[in-house]
Amino acid sequence: MPSRGEAPPGLEAVGSVAVQTFAAHQNQASMTANQSMDGHRANAMAADRRGGETGRPADHADPHYEELPEGHFYDPDAEYEPDPEYAATLAPDAARQRRERIGPTGRPLPYFPIPGPVTEHGPAKIIAMCNQKGGVGKTTSTINLGAALAEYGRRVLLVDFDPQGALSVGLGVNPMELDLTVYNLLMERGMSADEVLLKTAVAGMDLLPSNIDLSAAEVQLVSEVARESTLQRALTPLLPDYDFIVIDCQPSLGLLTVNALTAAHKVIVPLECEFFALRGVALLTETIEKVQERLNPELELDGILATMYDSRTVHSREVLARVVEAFDDNVYHTVIGRTVRFPETTVAGEPITTYASNSVGAAAYRQLAREVLARCHAE
Repeated sequence: MPSRGEAPPGLEAVGSVAVQTFAAHQNQASMTANQSMDGHRANAMAADRRGGETGRPADHADPHYEELPEGHFYDPDAEYEPDPEYAATLAPDAARQRRERIGPTGRPLPYFPIPGPVTEHGPAKIIAMCNQKGGVGKTTSTINLGAALAEYGRRVLLVDFDPQGALSVGLGVNPMELDLTVYNLLMERGMSADEVLLKTAVAGMDLLPSNIDLSAAEVQLVSEVARESTLQRALTPLLPDYDFIVIDCQPSLGLLTVNALTAAHKVIVPLECEFFALRGVALLTETIEKVQERLNPELELDGILATMYDSRTVHSREVLARVVEAFDDNVYHTVIGRTVRFPETTVAGEPITTYASNSVGAAAYRQLAREVLARCHAE
């Protein structure tokens, strides 16, 4: 058996995470009909296994991750039955995608383990969902990534840090009816986060809401001492209670966004697969580097998330290819495609993981949650 940290035979190491690729699958001896099983059953077995009769994980296994039975391969296409019309947007030749396990980014699609339950929570990883261009999927990704992480048993806090309050609206909260918001938490001494926190309909996921009042904070913070660290100070008492805190930033690179980057450990950049969205990434990465140098040395770019992808268009494919060429491993393997389901979830005021649980959009955000957890586990 290989030592811990080495990829077993047939596995390819990505960072320090062993991933199962289709190439490894092809190199295995062909399985008999009795050995094979469909993705539904394989995934269920992986999720149900909890270390055999003893209830303890095997010596070589991480307690938060479960392995598939030997000879079986995780197939995300089988986890949820996709909408046939939407499935066509994932690849011009969906059959080839499934056959060769090549992801939309053109790289072999890794196997991201199904995370097991955790017995203790915290301290939280803070993730800033950031892009100075609007309409690229920041709020949608914040809601659905948070909901998917909560499904996997993680405690999640979503922070609406946009004066437009889109995150709050997307979770069924009317910002105009709020008496206390994240603005009060930032600007009023003695204000406790418990007074502002709202429970969402998703178990294990809470919300710090926002409304137009937050726009005044950008002006008022100018005269404050250590103004860039105001949000960090407000979130610090909450770290032991959560596994992830995800901040939905406003579409600008102003003082509020700098506050979010100063508080965060990681940045996820949702990027619409469109040329104008691509142009702004260089400016954003420059801002991230400045915050790293001057305010938050622990900050790092966790990944660029391609959103609104439609591989039937040459433009989407070209933009995604250029992003992968420029940022390589910093681009998530998970790609979020276009679907009418996302606008519908905003009207419904709930995540796609509950509104359309069996849709490809829900499956994509579950895979993103597994990829985020795998990257965190690799550190």
